[in-house]
Amino acid sequence: MQILGIESSCDETGVALVQTQDHDWPLLLAHALHSQIEMHQAYGGVVPELASRDHIRRVLPLTREVLSRAGRTLADIDVVAYTRGPGLAGALLVGSGVACALAAALDKPVLGIHHLEGHLLSPFLSEDPPEFPFVALLVSGGHTQLMRVDGVGQYTLLGETIDDAAGEAFDKSAKLLGLPYPGGPGLSRLAEQGNPTAYKLPRPLLHSGDFDFSFAGLKTAVLTQSQKIGPQVLQECEPARADLAASTQAAIVEVLLKKSMSALQYTGLKRLVVAGGVGANRSLREQLNAACAQRGVRVHYPELHLCTDNGAMIAMAAAMRVQAGMSQPTREYAFDVKPRWPLDQTA
Repeated sequence: MQILGIESSCDETGVALVQTQDHDWPLLLAHALHSQIEMHQAYGGVVPELASRDHIRRVLPLTREVLSRAGRTLADIDVVAYTRGPGLAGALLVGSGVACALAAALDKPVLGIHHLEGHLLSPFLSEDPPEFPFVALLVSGGHTQLMRVDGVGQYTLLGETIDDAAGEAFDKSAKLLGLPYPGGPGLSRLAEQGNPTAYKLPRPLLHSGDFDFSFAGLKTAVLTQSQKIGPQVLQECEPARADLAASTQAAIVEVLLKKSMSALQYTGLKRLVVAGGVGANRSLREQLNAACAQRGVRVHYPELHLCTDNGAMIAMAAAMRVQAGMSQPTREYAFDVKPRWPLDQTA
């Protein structure tokens, strides 16, 4: 079975084709991705209407590109999968509408997929795929969650953010430092030049005794510290800005690290999956790798180029759900989207 996956939840248009295998995980045949970063930079963040319009322009050319790379035609597609939610409503509607129209024209079934489930299962596309069960740290955009994963569709929420997510803390702090959109990756690069102990910043909920997260207070602390340093000094003194970036990153990473280790201890599991855009952060990976090695825990990540939103993770999640008997593609082409959709309600 060959499954076409379409991702359009925010500011990346992704299309991919995977093929199921009898005795192994599905195989990625080809994928293509267009990022809207340059378009949104002028506005300092994602403009939903512009994002939706750009998805309309990109999705069909990317589909043709994927089929060409895979050496397949439209007739070879067995299922069309798409991101149903969560995400920006208008952007989701573009991918859903195109997927259902294409499937109807081909007389093929469709399957709506949870965006975060795509991230969660994306490490199965890597050369070192995990095994069930495992603890998952999902750090994608506006989502930060710890999940116990016992199988495809078998997700138990352990904890989640109660305000800003880790990705938002990176992006909002970067904006306070005068870094261009998207701020998170820029802050991480700048942090490599700074001293992570230069400024004492809070680690919200670090000792809360549960697995919930909160990063809004950290953003406020970064604002307060940047005001103490002074806007002009931050703009003109690169070492001061690098030190604040490094201190900010250290606070975020410490919370993610210690909460993940606590979740592993609580569940008794010896396998950790880290997925989502923040999962590409070098400092987070280095510290998680070291902490897991000390505890005899295997840690798995998606390939770096699959950490951001992409069609491969949507096609992969669809294939795995079908193989596990968790979802049945349908020829009902009337669709809706779910801008808000808890991951543990996908079963």
